[in-house]
Amino acid sequence: MRDWLLYLIIAGVLAFAFSSWWGVRRLKARHTRSAVWEQTHSPGMGEQKVAVVLNPIKAKSAEARVLIENACAAAGWEPPRFFETTAEDPGFSQVRAAADLGADVVLVGGGDGTVRVAAEYLSTTDIAMGLIPLGTGNLLARNIHLDVNDLSGNVQTALFGHQRFIDTARMRVANSRTGKSAEHTFLVIAGIGMDAEIVGDTNDGLKKAVGWLAYTEAGVRHLPGRRKKVSIALDDQPEQGRKIRSVLFANCGLIPGGIDFIPGAMIDDGMLDVVVMSPRSAIGWLAMYTKIVLKHKRNLPVMTYYRSGKVTIRSAEPMATQIDGDPSGEATTVTVQVAPGSLLVRVKDGAGD
Repeated sequence: MRDWLLYLIIAGVLAFAFSSWWGVRRLKARHTRSAVWEQTHSPGMGEQKVAVVLNPIKAKSAEARVLIENACAAAGWEPPRFFETTAEDPGFSQVRAAADLGADVVLVGGGDGTVRVAAEYLSTTDIAMGLIPLGTGNLLARNIHLDVNDLSGNVQTALFGHQRFIDTARMRVANSRTGKSAEHTFLVIAGIGMDAEIVGDTNDGLKKAVGWLAYTEAGVRHLPGRRKKVSIALDDQPEQGRKIRSVLFANCGLIPGGIDFIPGAMIDDGMLDVVVMSPRSAIGWLAMYTKIVLKHKRNLPVMTYYRSGKVTIRSAEPMATQIDGDPSGEATTVTVQVAPGSLLVRVKDGAGD
């Protein structure tokens, strides 16, 4: 009798595990790449009214200002209007003022934080955004194939280049223990778990000295740790229980160092690429690192990819979150949703994913 009971329990567990696995597998199979990156197009206008949201503490901000003023003067346009960010206001009121001015294009000179704030507002308008990357990461600039070291070239692209629509994404974080919630727009990669812990624990002095490499030092310190149990729901489908170290939500896949973290991820396909990382040991981390750097196509049990327009993560205990490399608080529930083709950006002629 005991043997039969044991067999029934085992069969029930296996059936539940299979149904859970098949549900995720079937969900993954529903989403295939249906979009081809949009061809760029000319703005089709002569003189433009130019506004600039500029972070004045960035090393090359003064040089960028001169280049923009000179380029507008050489084109015979009216002088650009500059709106400088502050520590208290990283761009929210400045980009609204630029839009209220009636700008045809808003140039954004700063790091990823300034770009994200400007994009949050501009994605609700038909105003083009031109990127003047001045930060250490410059994640969006890299993903639309700008040379982040070519300041003069980026000014020319922002003012006179072609343009295309790209996706943005919104992440809502809610903490059931504190009752706090917030919603943020991001452009490249957001996450919950270890990646966010690393972002929050990176030494600011080291970041200023060596740039994005500072994240490596923090990453090594956070390698030891336990997996946490969460539930994952893709596109409002039934939740799937997983034990994870980190979950990433990618709008596009290129990160600093020239690493294509998610090969084939597209910035205008109307979907998020979701990466669930669940290594138990240093061997798992090494396998993941090897796969990413060497671009191995072989699947790893500790690193699974899904594709979805909406993702919801729930955790019993608060977990750290991040958006485009900036901490965004602890959360017990995270909901991420893509906003297809919501932002118009200036790019090089013919540049696409």
